Amino acid sequence: MTAFATSALLLALFGILLVASAGLARGLDRLGVPAGLLFLALGMLAGSEAIGGIAFADYQFAFVAGTIALIFIVFDGGFNTAYASIRAGLWPALALATVGVLGTAALVALFGRWIGLEWGDAILLGAVVSSTDAATVLAVMRGSRLALQRRVATVLELESGLNDAVAVLLTIAATEAVREGAPPEARALVGVPVQLVIGGVLGALFGRSGRWLLTHVRVSTGGLYVVITLGLALLSFGITTLAGGSGFLAVFATAAVLGNGRVPYFASLRRIHDAVAWLAQVSMFLMLGLLVFPSRAWDAAPTGILVGLFLAFVARPAAAMLCLAPFRFPLRETGYIGWVGLRGAVPIVLASYPVIAGVEGAERIFDVVFVVVVVNAFVPGATIRWVTSRIGLGVPPTVTPHATLELTSTAAIESDLMSFHIDETLMTCDVPLKDLGLPEGAAIALIVRGTELVAARGSTVLRAGDHVYVFSRPEDRAVVTLLFGRPEDV
Repeated sequence: MTAFATSALLLALFGILLVASAGLARGLDRLGVPAGLLFLALGMLAGSEAIGGIAFADYQFAFVAGTIALIFIVFDGGFNTAYASIRAGLWPALALATVGVLGTAALVALFGRWIGLEWGDAILLGAVVSSTDAATVLAVMRGSRLALQRRVATVLELESGLNDAVAVLLTIAATEAVREGAPPEARALVGVPVQLVIGGVLGALFGRSGRWLLTHVRVSTGGLYVVITLGLALLSFGITTLAGGSGFLAVFATAAVLGNGRVPYFASLRRIHDAVAWLAQVSMFLMLGLLVFPSRAWDAAPTGILVGLFLAFVARPAAAMLCLAPFRFPLRETGYIGWVGLRGAVPIVLASYPVIAGVEGAERIFDVVFVVVVVNAFVPGATIRWVTSRIGLGVPPTVTPHATLELTSTAAIESDLMSFHIDETLMTCDVPLKDLGLPEGAAIALIVRGTELVAARGSTVLRAGDHVYVFSRPEDRAVVTLLFGRPEDV
């Protein structure tokens, strides 16, 4: 078979895996299991020891490709995070991302030693599984439309974007210690605050520069705005990492600044980055699944299961209680955040680093980490919906319209196009449009009633369940939201 034919065959197999992943993800989500587990499983089935027969063991490529995928996933998370949410959850999330990661790593390392691992392997394992995973958390919080109280969801999302700096430092320090046969140096952790500060500052600067660039540079087609934002994500990560800062935090900050400003092509950018993030997540998990050899994973299963259960029931909840105590979170919120410590692609990507560094026995640590991620997908992954409902942290799910109206512009538009769901408790329900008293600079553009599009005429009466698209100037936003409530996120 020629090289071209081999490439075509591999691409066809990858295409089948992508289609299968997307088609089966919804069914798995209904069961409450994170979709990443499905993607990992399909990757394993395509591997050299399963029906696919694809031989893949390039840890270096997987590390680089996984990092790029995480950049796009974190960027999408930041682009959809409002400043108000960041202000509300920043400090608790920061505590979990620093002290929480250190505490989790220490507890897992002690447990690993207790069940028979060598000190070096136990410390390395604790470092690798210490952080939550942005890809998995964002997929559960947003992709599955889990209706969760905003403050709790924000803390979990911010933590997943902030904690990589500490986990990376721990993994590098533990890897060097095991390779050199010396205890890990605690002074490496001194750089954590510096990394976070550099990452936050440079990320904000890249975001401000990107906003200026998007509003002042004219491109030939709207799709090139996406090229610019993807380039900004990669540039922010690369420059910040070289400057000694947290690259993932910089990416999140860059995206947050862009997403909270007025930039051209904004609605399309949100939609396209969401698609890019999903493609990155599916591709990354499929690739990481190819790295897993079932025969080796089976041998690592006893250790991985024990560590996974300890992480879910002891290490993560204890670290969460310690970190959230100063912020006076209610016990049920503290317990919930402690329970929802989702692991996924990040630990697997980090586990490939010791293999690349040539640490003896690192492949076994990689296999144990994979088993830990699988256990985590079921405990707590599969219980999240049930626990959310059981302890009363859920909120009524949002009702999405069957049709959406989108305004695409190649310049920064000062006016707003907002969507509102008409609830029977609103003062505007059962009122003709001509009697609403809209401001002079506001108008209703469209009404979506079930599967019907209703023209906005003066005699048209708003009904409960309608979705209304309102055009207004920024100075009229307060009056419009007083009439219609909080805008929908569609």
